[in-house]
Amino acid sequence: MANLKEIRNRITSVSSTMQITSAMKMVSAAKLKKAQDAITAMRPYAEKLTELLQNLSATLDGEVGGDYTTQREVKKVLLVAITSNRGLCGAFNTNIIKEVKNRSAFYAGKQVDVFPIGKKGNDVLVKTHKAHGHHNAIFDHLTFDNVAAIADVLTEKFLSGEYDRIELIYNQFKNAATQIVQTEQFLPLAPIKSDVPVSTGDYIFEPSKEEIVLTLIPKSLKTQLYKGIRDSFASEHGARMTAMHKATDNATELRNQLKLTYNKARQAAITNEILEIVGGAEALNG
Repeated sequence: MANLKEIRNRITSVSSTMQITSAMKMVSAAKLKKAQDAITAMRPYAEKLTELLQNLSATLDGEVGGDYTTQREVKKVLLVAITSNRGLCGAFNTNIIKEVKNRSAFYAGKQVDVFPIGKKGNDVLVKTHKAHGHHNAIFDHLTFDNVAAIADVLTEKFLSGEYDRIELIYNQFKNAATQIVQTEQFLPLAPIKSDVPVSTGDYIFEPSKEEIVLTLIPKSLKTQLYKGIRDSFASEHGARMTAMHKATDNATELRNQLKLTYNKARQAAITNEILEIVGGAEALNG
């Protein structure tokens, strides 16, 4: 059994760790509220924009979307891996890295590069894939304009023929304890299929439907990327809050066990001292 000083040092160390994890949990909880409100407010807009694009496209004859819908033979693939800049958030980043590796295996025999957004993903994936920068600073100023600039870069890489397919991989926020890894095709635009009957009212479009669709597509792509990063941002804080909550609980349990061990060791030491005193007194009397 460890001596009393070693146990006291361990109790002090665990207590300090527990204070840190508890503070991190509270900070993440506060940030989660803002991030959750942001993604919750944005989803209806993104869904309505997609619905509008589907309704307009479904009423047009032939293929609509121009270069954005060009289906080329897939030889070069770009995976946009959205992770975080910081750790201590459970399996949040690990799940994205695993999915990137799974998609790379799926495209075996083809050129698969990554476009990491977030330091943690970049640090790992740059060792196994060709990476296009890291784009870590986006989380310091997470605005639609900053994300739109990245979306423009990705769009240009597809339109120029540098890549034949671009996919987004990110954690979709469900709740603080649950994040779902999503893989979405970013470009080319997948054919629009809907089982819901399209309402073809007597509308006058100005400019034409075709021009409206071609104007909405770039905006829809920017919104899709922005929603993905916003989802990931909220998921990060949810995952970190959950991880720090579990870490705090584990630290509390460990501290209680150490205190129990300390008390037992102290009682044993006191008992031994009493026995020595009694033994010595009896020896003197004898």
